[in-house]
Amino acid sequence: MATKTYLRPTAFVDAPFGHDGKVARLAGGLLWFSAVEVETFDNGVRGAPRLVPVEAIESQLEDLPPQARVAWERLTAPRPPLLMGDRVIRLDQPQVAGIVNVTPDSFSDGGRFDTPDRATEAGHQMSAAGAAMIDLGGESTRPGSKPVWEGDEMARTVPVVERLAASGTAVSVDTRKAAVMEAVLAAGAGLINDVSALTWDPRAVEVVAAAGCPVVLMHHQGAPETMQDNPYYERPVLFEVYDWLEARIDAVAAAGVARENIVVDPGFGFGKTVQHNLQLMNGLALLHGLGCPILLGASRKRTIGALSNEAPADRRLGGSIAFALKAAEQGAQLLRVHDVPETLQALRVWRGLRDAALAAI
Repeated sequence: MATKTYLRPTAFVDAPFGHDGKVARLAGGLLWFSAVEVETFDNGVRGAPRLVPVEAIESQLEDLPPQARVAWERLTAPRPPLLMGDRVIRLDQPQVAGIVNVTPDSFSDGGRFDTPDRATEAGHQMSAAGAAMIDLGGESTRPGSKPVWEGDEMARTVPVVERLAASGTAVSVDTRKAAVMEAVLAAGAGLINDVSALTWDPRAVEVVAAAGCPVVLMHHQGAPETMQDNPYYERPVLFEVYDWLEARIDAVAAAGVARENIVVDPGFGFGKTVQHNLQLMNGLALLHGLGCPILLGASRKRTIGALSNEAPADRRLGGSIAFALKAAEQGAQLLRVHDVPETLQALRVWRGLRDAALAAI
């Protein structure tokens, strides 16, 4: 492995006023940072991290590999909005994607929305509460789950997509299968959310490229059936996830998907221990160096239970909101959640604090 440098924005400030040249805006959003943690690996060996003030970063970049300058430019470049059919999802502030699983066996809400009527009503309620989009799933990918036949997955999702799209709701669909992607896109879905990052089905990237729609590429280690057996990473998980997603972005872009249509997801809980998940959350801002919007799906995940006396999935609201706010504080643009009204209330308070800081001139 050659020398590789990573830049993680840190030392966030409330507002940029009075700090000309000393702070930078993160990905065109509501956050400004005053320093960058520079991490370098030389042939796989990690060097000592360095904290570089933003005002000194230009001179420092001269002595770093060219890839570091690319990462810096991507950290500070605004993210264009996602175009989902007639809907435009702005990414200059955190947005919420409401989870609706039309499945009998999803880890948190399996069976609650297992008919088109129930799933559609749930989607409408989440949209009315303020969700920017509804993320619909017809196949559980929880640890230990088995693949679902594509015909069953289409039967579960297509009727709901048609109804939600007809009402003007922006719909994304969580699927790994090219045939399902084609069916839901034809029914009105505007985004594909693939937990395999378009690796499970050889035709998937072709379908997404032809549709010209946004796509979420999620990091994973192993298949859902076995991914939690013994997750292991040779280097700190944050950097391995970064490199894996970077390679997938390049491959998918080379296959014809526009980079501005690519969203990345670090894959919280997909082939990761509790410690891996916490390390990812603490360093999430590093992923802005990939130049793509970040989606985080930590809602009701097992890590929350592990940190709260094994609380069951339906009693993990507090932890879910804690993770959502941690992600917002690091500039994540999309939060995939089960509890839409509660999460949006937390984000509105967070946004009020940001607005107050930015108005204090």
